[in-house]
Amino acid sequence: MAQDKNTTLAVIEQFLKLVQKEPEALTDDLPLYGEGLGLDSLEAAELSAVLEDKFGSDPFSAGGDLPQTVGDILGFYEAPATA
Repeated sequence: MAQDKNTTLAVIEQFLKLVQKEPEALTDDLPLYGEGLGLDSLEAAELSAVLEDKFGSDPFSAGGDLPQTVGDILGFYEAPATA
């Protein structure tokens, strides 16, 4: 499940262009909601679907805490798969 960070960032950036929410910089500590990217619940669900389609899993439906920052998403894909 481990993905290259740049590949994951490219998928997120492509999604953000689609929903017209392009930040100046996509940093690890940038919040997904509120004053960060300002995603609403529908946009978060759409991002979840995009990530699922691209990588076969996503941090929004994997259980546990929902991602709050771009870094949370990147960390999900960088984590080694458990057997």
